[in-house]
Amino acid sequence: MTKTNPAVEKKLVGLADLVITAAQKKKDPSISIPVRSLSNVKFNEKKGFIEMGANKQLRTFFNVAMAKKFMQTMLVADALNELQKADLTTSLREIYYRTKHTMGDSHENTFDDQAESDPVIEDLEVGLAALREEFHVRAENAGTIIGPVVFEDDGDRVDCSKLGKGGYSVPSIVEEEYLQIKKCTADFILLIEKGTQWNRLAEDKFWRKYNCILLTGNGQPPRGVRRLARRLHEEKKLPVYVLVDNDPWGYYIYSVVKQGSINLAFESQRMAIPHAKFVGLSSADPDQYDLPRNVGIKLNDKDISRAKELMAYPWFQKKEWQVEIKRMLTSGLKYELDALANKDFQYLTKQYLPKKLKDKDWLD
Repeated sequence: MTKTNPAVEKKLVGLADLVITAAQKKKDPSISIPVRSLSNVKFNEKKGFIEMGANKQLRTFFNVAMAKKFMQTMLVADALNELQKADLTTSLREIYYRTKHTMGDSHENTFDDQAESDPVIEDLEVGLAALREEFHVRAENAGTIIGPVVFEDDGDRVDCSKLGKGGYSVPSIVEEEYLQIKKCTADFILLIEKGTQWNRLAEDKFWRKYNCILLTGNGQPPRGVRRLARRLHEEKKLPVYVLVDNDPWGYYIYSVVKQGSINLAFESQRMAIPHAKFVGLSSADPDQYDLPRNVGIKLNDKDISRAKELMAYPWFQKKEWQVEIKRMLTSGLKYELDALANKDFQYLTKQYLPKKLKDKDWLD
C-alpha cells in the first residue's frame, strides 16, 4: 500500500490553481523552474555535496517558444495528481503513455517520445521540491543487495542473508513508508559498480567472511540504490566503500555516490554520502598488484576529455584526486575490475579487497 503525501498533492493542485488564477486575471500563466545545469550548481564544501543554485527559468503559456513545454508540464502534473488520488505507483514509461495524445485536429502529439516526458518530471521535482518517488513514480528495479540485513517490504520479511547468491532486487522506491530496515548487523557497505564483480563477491561469500553488505546498481547506480545506501549509512552508521573501474566513468560514478549528480543536484541532500570512500580500482593499483599493461585498455579521446573535465570540478580538487587522475592520463591506460581475473578468478575476493580494507587504502 502506498502512502500519499498531502503536501505533495497540495503542490500539484497548486499548479492548476496557478493557471486558473492567471486566467481569471487575464494574465499569462507562468511557472518558475530552477535551471538544471552545471552553471547553476555549487559544491558546498562544508556539507560535502552538490547543491542547486538560485537561477530559475520562467516557463510561460503565451510565449510561442514555451507554450508546448508549459502544456507538457501541466499534463504530467495532472497525471501525477491522478496517481496521488488513486494511491497508486507507476513507471516513467506509463506516465509517457498516459499523457501522450494528438492535439485536436492537428498532427501534433503532446509527446513524441519518452525523452520529452522524463525531463518534465525532473522539472516538477525541482520546481515543487519533491522527489519523483514522492510523486509515486518508480523506475525499473536495477540493483541487487545481499548481506546481514532484514527488510520489511509490503508486509513481507526479506532476510538478505538467506536468498542464495542471487540476493534481493532493490526496489526503486525505498523510503521508510515502503521499505523498513528491521535488522542490520553489517560492519560496512561495499557498493560495486559492476554486476559481474558483485556476482563474484556473492558467490565467494565475501559478505559473510567480512560481515558486510554487497550492493550494486549494475553501472551508474539508480536512485533507489543510492538512496538505500544513504539510509543504511545514516540510520545504521555503516561506512560506504565504492568499487568501480579505473576510468573516468568509474571516478564519476564514485562522485555521484559521494557528492550527488550535477543534473539532479536538488536531490543530493537525501542521496549523497559525503563520507563514502573510493576503494578502487585506483590508477596506482596496476603497479601495486602487478597487473600487466596488456590487460589495460588504451584511453581514447573521449576518456581523456572526460578525465580533464573531472579534474576541473571543485569536488576533485583534493591533491590526492589530482594525482590519481593525472597518473591515469600519464599511463595512457584504463583498467576494468574484470582485469583482476588475469591474476586469478578469485583474486578480487581473496587478495585485492582484503588487502585494501586491511591497509585502509582508499581515497576520500
